[in-house]
Amino acid sequence: MIEITVNGEPQTAPQGQTILGLLRQMELDPARVAVELDRRIVKQPFWPKTVLRTGAQLEIVQFVGGG
Repeated sequence: MIEITVNGEPQTAPQGQTILGLLRQMELDPARVAVELDRRIVKQPFWPKTVLRTGAQLEIVQFVGGG
């Protein structure tokens, strides 16, 4: 397991976890979020290939519709 931070909260993730894998684990719809990894926005096509490392800091923003 590795130590990461998601939206300011410490979490653990399996070694080799990708951004897409983390989103699925968190039950988030990939079509409705934006992801920043270590202060850089990661575009959706790179999520399945981007492996998280110990100490990674992620900000995940969900898009919410309404009016």
